[in-house]
Amino acid sequence: MATSSKKIPKTFITFVIISFLIWLLITFSKEYTTVITYPVNYNNIAQNKLLQEIPVKKIDLSITATGFKILRAKLTTKKINLDASRLRKKNASKFYFLPRNQTTKIEKQLLSGIVLEEIMQDTIFLNLGVLTSKKVALKPKVDITYHIGYDLLDQLKVTPDSIVISGPEDQLKNIKYLNLSPLTLKGVKGSFTEEVSILKSTKQNNLKFKNTKVTIAGKVDKFTEGTLQVPFIIKNLPENTNLTILTDKVEIVYVVALSNFAKVSEASFMVECDYAMAVKNDVGYLIPKITTEIDFIKNIKIIPNKIDFLIQK
Repeated sequence: MATSSKKIPKTFITFVIISFLIWLLITFSKEYTTVITYPVNYNNIAQNKLLQEIPVKKIDLSITATGFKILRAKLTTKKINLDASRLRKKNASKFYFLPRNQTTKIEKQLLSGIVLEEIMQDTIFLNLGVLTSKKVALKPKVDITYHIGYDLLDQLKVTPDSIVISGPEDQLKNIKYLNLSPLTLKGVKGSFTEEVSILKSTKQNNLKFKNTKVTIAGKVDKFTEGTLQVPFIIKNLPENTNLTILTDKVEIVYVVALSNFAKVSEASFMVECDYAMAVKNDVGYLIPKITTEIDFIKNIKIIPNKIDFLIQK
């Protein structure tokens, strides 16, 4: 036997919806007093002061308004600006102000039609430090490999190599340098300029950095090996002493960039042997040493590294 179901008339559903809307309109048109939580900003903090701790992020306000205004206020993310220009001092670093002294300013920031009844927070504390400045070095962290036959022509250049940071004196005094974000380059065979960030730890979030990024640059060139026969001199040799040596020159093996290859000559190297050291160590040979320095020449070797001698009598 088939069962019959009664359908709800459309007119009844329409009546229910209209009744609900009328009730909603009447209810939300009435005035209510409630507490709403607002996020806050702190304005006009003295320029020579800096927040050392994050202060209260929100305040509770008791307000009176229609249901519609209250609903709208709860759905918005408007922040209330609090004036921190006139603070009272509790101790060396702790200051405070009374929000109720800013009632008029706060009420003007609320939606039209909302009446501010009471500010629930009686006192707001701010932990402030005296703002000082300090110049600190920047410490790069690089991992660079070069293509075979290529290398740096000069030292890496960090620009700037130091920056001015500002913050509470008790935090700045322990900062000796700042780290840079790691730079990794592989198979480099050309000059480069890369931008990296200055790293800031969580403990340094309230410090002010003059720069947030720096550049690391390097001049890269192809290098080649060169050899030269260079004469040497013997120093500290007594006037009446004559030495017999098998050679008066040594071979210098070096590595230099192709762009600087033509700059290298025999005159680039001065080689000396100290006879006094041979006597002091009681050995029958001299040790040749290069006494000149040329910053663009690398991996210098002297062949031979010992020069035998005989004393003529």
